[in-house]
Amino acid sequence: VGVALWLCSNLLSSREGRAIRCLKGGRTMAAAMGVNVPLVKLKVFVLASVLAAVSGWMYVHFQRFVNPTPFGLNYGIEYLFMTVLGGAGFLPGAILGSGIITALREWLVEYLPALVGQNGNYETVVLAVLIIFIPHRAPDGLWPLLVKFLKIKETSKFSEANVSTDLLLERKNANHSSGESLLVLEHVSKRFGGLLAVNDVSFKVKAGEILGLIGPNGAGKSTTFNLLSGVNPASTGKVTFLGQDITNLQSYQVAKLGMSRTFQHVQLLPNLTVLENVAIGAYLRCDAGYLKSMLHLERDEESRIISESIRMLKRVGLDKHAYTLAGNLSLGDQRILEIARALCSDPVLLLLDEPAAGLRLKEKEELAKLLQQLRKEGMGVLLVEHDMDFVMGLVDRIVVMEFGEKIAEGLPEEIQNNPVVLEAYLGSAD
Repeated sequence: VGVALWLCSNLLSSREGRAIRCLKGGRTMAAAMGVNVPLVKLKVFVLASVLAAVSGWMYVHFQRFVNPTPFGLNYGIEYLFMTVLGGAGFLPGAILGSGIITALREWLVEYLPALVGQNGNYETVVLAVLIIFIPHRAPDGLWPLLVKFLKIKETSKFSEANVSTDLLLERKNANHSSGESLLVLEHVSKRFGGLLAVNDVSFKVKAGEILGLIGPNGAGKSTTFNLLSGVNPASTGKVTFLGQDITNLQSYQVAKLGMSRTFQHVQLLPNLTVLENVAIGAYLRCDAGYLKSMLHLERDEESRIISESIRMLKRVGLDKHAYTLAGNLSLGDQRILEIARALCSDPVLLLLDEPAAGLRLKEKEELAKLLQQLRKEGMGVLLVEHDMDFVMGLVDRIVVMEFGEKIAEGLPEEIQNNPVVLEAYLGSAD
């Protein structure tokens, strides 16, 4: 048990471990950072099977006798309840849950018949009641409650104190000359059943420019983002990125080419620190697998990830919150954190979905300065935003959508005076 805990603890504090943690509530985000979610699920299943196989071998070795009883459905439910009781996703929770159930079963078998006055499998009834009660009252298990009650301070292995080198991660994506076409949409449409969410949309995003994508609520902007980043495939049309057709590629495949994004509704892992959330973005810039991670042979690589993550946090002004849980940040800081995570992947093209929502005026000014710096460095930025003052003073060109269609494209001053755009936002004077 000690060896298994050590190996799993090492794994969970690595790049592969952060990908595993994304399986609980962050799969879309993980795929956008380059994580092959189905493959990670398969790897976790195989690892769990190996641990189960070792435990089964040890059971046979010590019992010197094999029978199918311990491998029946009832025991399977009991093993699952051990995880739920202790807290899924917490290694100490596995020990806590299995210890409580094992001890409780022994006590119930010994004392319940005497209390009831006759023999029977009454412990099954008690455990069934607990199976119903515990998930309702403590959905995350008992370990988080115990940590909170005893005020146990959990320290992360992933910290600046563990950095043993000043070397940064190697860049995966080359710079592109200003004006070079990065992303090209050609007559792209998306249909959900009978709903035509995006209809015949075409535009380009170039290196060294910020393109604004604006429109009223429900215009299809976020759907267009999902088409570009591989969340949803286009029904018709073609999407080209760096000269390669990505129309039917998955999110993790698009991310490998150098595209990164943020989300309209913030997607973070609230129980991990700000620093660990940023490090998820560096997934594709490393290659340490499960075996190296479990044996702690990837420390140099982890040091580089920490260094790069700290550098990105300093770049966006969140370095003072590096060891704060991401769930404790304000909405504005969470949006900035998403940008830092996206930048950590070293993208060629950055897709920002309403990044200024929830930001104060000073924070918007700092965000504008950051995006202008990225433009100078040759990065392409596609920006969806409702704050027109923020957009008009920042972007190079604007694409306007309404009811899933592109109704205008041009320079900010042209869009501001376009009668079709004014009607879409303000309505007709008739």
